[in-house]
Amino acid sequence: MVQDPAQQAPSVTPAAPARVLLPSILPAVAVGVMCGLLLVGVEAAAGELQDVLWQTVPDALGIGRHSAAWMFVMLVATGVAVGLVVSMVPGHAGPEPATLGLDAPVLPPVVLPGLVLATGLMLAGGPSLGPENPVIAVNVGLAVWLGGRALPRAPGRIWPVLAEAATIGALFGTPVAAALVISEVLAGQQTRGLLWDNLFAPLTAAAAGSLTAALVDRPSFDLALPPFGHPRWGDLAAAVVVASVGALLALCAVYAFPYVHAVFRRLRHPMLMLPAGGVVLGGLAALGGPLTLFKGLDEIAELAREPGSRSAGEYAVLTVVKLAALLVAASCGFRGGRIFPAVFVGTALGLGAHALVSGVHPSVGVSAGVLGVLLAITRQGWVSLFVAAVLVASPGVIALLCIASLPAWLLVTGRPQMQLRPDGTPVR
Repeated sequence: MVQDPAQQAPSVTPAAPARVLLPSILPAVAVGVMCGLLLVGVEAAAGELQDVLWQTVPDALGIGRHSAAWMFVMLVATGVAVGLVVSMVPGHAGPEPATLGLDAPVLPPVVLPGLVLATGLMLAGGPSLGPENPVIAVNVGLAVWLGGRALPRAPGRIWPVLAEAATIGALFGTPVAAALVISEVLAGQQTRGLLWDNLFAPLTAAAAGSLTAALVDRPSFDLALPPFGHPRWGDLAAAVVVASVGALLALCAVYAFPYVHAVFRRLRHPMLMLPAGGVVLGGLAALGGPLTLFKGLDEIAELAREPGSRSAGEYAVLTVVKLAALLVAASCGFRGGRIFPAVFVGTALGLGAHALVSGVHPSVGVSAGVLGVLLAITRQGWVSLFVAAVLVASPGVIALLCIASLPAWLLVTGRPQMQLRPDGTPVR
């Protein structure tokens, strides 16, 4: 029996020709450089203000830089300052931050300066949030506005994708992170062409953004933990247990998120919500100490410098306080992202596991803890694996993390994320 030739031919997805992809290179590079420079600029300005607020001023007043009183005053003052910005600037510094993730909406240009100012004040003042969500939103808004004027014939939907990819690449210092995020997004969409055809322009933007950030700021995520060699059965067991505990712990904050957010929303006005959040954060800072302040990237490096310098109980306090601070800061209206403080939570959890059971290698504990916490909070599997692996820079850990991600994913899949819809219900 002779088969129909159409049935014999394999199904092949047509690839985009080079002439289709080449015109996207220059716009992608331009967007990548712009996004990298804006991220570095916001963080540099916030760092300068942080030095003034946390070093120059308390030294001039003769107050301890990280005394409980000064931390409380600074966090409340930051709530007041950000509350004033949100209340007074056009567009109120963007939409409700609890509703934002890495996929930012396109904001009108008039909203962007206020969002930058609110983000910079937050980063300098000490609340436990990172720059990722608001900076992505600012870069997306700028890219759409400028790109639409420079290349009006280009598809409008390309600019947000390029800006998000470029900012993620700059945030993590490598375009790989952006490629992983976009791959997850594309998996849920109907696309034309091959995967790498769809990734070509975003990956170009991410490479330009990460290279720009690396040349200007030289970020590093390697915690310089003790090197990890060949994995053993005990390491696998430790990775599975720590990742699962991290996921369960973070889920507690995820389930509490809509309720804590609703409590602050009852205050109705930013000048009440944000200072009230500052009061709670000030109390948490007095309990957890200065390491539980800020976005957490510099603080995890200090934690990892001497993994055995603290007891398991001390690491437990840092873990719980930082997670509570993240929950409050994300609920009361501060503009910021949740990834970097979640990394601190996972790091403290992993080091606490090492302090509790000496057989848990610090690199295994930290990477597994970060993996579990990020899976629960972000529901981004590839990014969680990537961040957990890049922190320890030990190839032997990757296989352990891939296996540990499976039970952790079973715990978090189908459950709410740490993100809300406009009506206050959690995103699943």
